[in-house]
Amino acid sequence: METVDITGISKSDLKWQIEHNQDKCTLCGKCLAVCTMGAIKADVQKRRKVTSCGDCPTPQVSETIVPVIKQIVTNSKNCVGCELCAKVCPNEAIKPVFNDKNRVNVKYRALNAESPKRGGRTNLHTEGRTLDKIKIGRISQMTDPSLDALRHTFELLAPFGRVLPPENLPFSVDDAGNLKIDKKIPTTRWIYPIIIGDMSIGALSPRLWEAICIAVAYLNEVHNLPIRMCTGEGGVPEKLLKSKYLKYMILQIASGHFGWNRIINSMPDMVEDPAGILIKIGQGAKPGDGGLLLSKKVEKHIQEIRGVPKSDLLSPPNHQGLYSIEESVQKMFLSMNAAFKFKVPVAIKVAASVTSVSVYNNLLRDPYDIVGGFFLDGIAGGTGAAHETSLDHTGHPIVSRLRDCYNAAVHQGKQGQIPLWAAGGLGMNGNLAADAFKMICLGANGVFTGRLMLQIAGCLGNDWGKCNACNTGLCPAGLTTQHPILMKRLDVDKVAQNIVNYFLATHTELKKLMAPIGNSSLPVGRSDALVTVDKNVAERLEIQHVC
Repeated sequence: METVDITGISKSDLKWQIEHNQDKCTLCGKCLAVCTMGAIKADVQKRRKVTSCGDCPTPQVSETIVPVIKQIVTNSKNCVGCELCAKVCPNEAIKPVFNDKNRVNVKYRALNAESPKRGGRTNLHTEGRTLDKIKIGRISQMTDPSLDALRHTFELLAPFGRVLPPENLPFSVDDAGNLKIDKKIPTTRWIYPIIIGDMSIGALSPRLWEAICIAVAYLNEVHNLPIRMCTGEGGVPEKLLKSKYLKYMILQIASGHFGWNRIINSMPDMVEDPAGILIKIGQGAKPGDGGLLLSKKVEKHIQEIRGVPKSDLLSPPNHQGLYSIEESVQKMFLSMNAAFKFKVPVAIKVAASVTSVSVYNNLLRDPYDIVGGFFLDGIAGGTGAAHETSLDHTGHPIVSRLRDCYNAAVHQGKQGQIPLWAAGGLGMNGNLAADAFKMICLGANGVFTGRLMLQIAGCLGNDWGKCNACNTGLCPAGLTTQHPILMKRLDVDKVAQNIVNYFLATHTELKKLMAPIGNSSLPVGRSDALVTVDKNVAERLEIQHVC
């Protein structure tokens, strides 16, 4: 007998196993048509049946050929559990089932000599989610009346740009008693306290990017909600750069500088200034690992925008030529401010880590008054492609780092001068308003979120191992792919409407949370409004412990 191969991968090793009920199946082929991973195929199986009857039975053997849907097992590409096959099956004859005894991590590395890559967020949830352990415990009542959430006027605005302290404002009074400005004041934009985080047009499909742009424009133009979106690394379509809607876009410059030639060349033709510039030093997911756009997603339009051939695009882990915080301020902030004639706020984005407070402390010195914001991103943030080991094991939770940065600014008496924006898994429980409110009470001026937009748009994945195939270019929902056929699965108008509706609901919910504590403006740093039953969380964040 030939030796059995026990070193290869088998169905029992996979994370997701396809269960197919042949009795219910009508052989319509819909599951095969929608499976972008090529994880199933139509096949036939030979069935042998032995029957016998009578007092002296003679066995009768019959054989039939039965059509089946068979799971394909390979070393690299298998079922990701997106459940699209189950969604389209008219008879509930097929579904993927998670195998909690899988050995994929061991097998993949042993067979392919490389680390598994995927999109999404970390799939490890060993610590529990800090924000879910915090409640809003201070309710203004008789001694300090609360507000009416439906009738009171609320100012839901956050600063994006350098904020000068009163003693540094360059105001004076002339002989006629009129107030005059002696020198230029740093540009500050007052925007909605929730920014749609940086996701590039290379990572997302053009149709999803278009849907987000439409939603942002509609929220601004029709509902007067000054929501901004960040472009991510990789440039912007030239048509958008020369349109009036550029004023709603924060242009990101990351370590790869992809797409910036096109932005620079379009500057003479810009009819509006961008909402801001965001210099990305690091991101919460896979910090210190740079960006990654696999060649299968670098289609012709991406090549044109970024000015690159069709190949894997790896951004360096840091901006080349920058060796200190002070140097980054001098070189990058000054150059970006000068490029846009000091009319556009410039901010920096870093990954949450044990060094975040040191970075923020250095920026607070800011001798030029040009640092327009500090964006801090935690480990639970999403990414389009990364090595799995980086996603699961590299990074820092956002809540304590945000609190430390805020307290550092308070210690120097400089809170609010360089606005704090924070992210990293916000809206994971579906309620972005509650997460944003708690972060603001802990010291954030505002928050930003990216992957939640994908969930609103119809993402089939989750943070417990389902789908997470953003890196493959084969997104079954058409969200993170450049494949022309898969992109058509996404309805631009419906996605834009869903995003608009979600923000309108969030806007109402924020007011519902602000009214009970008696705040008509954002409660930045109002940690007295928060309580927790977790003593460790209470001590670490300096909020009230209750039981």
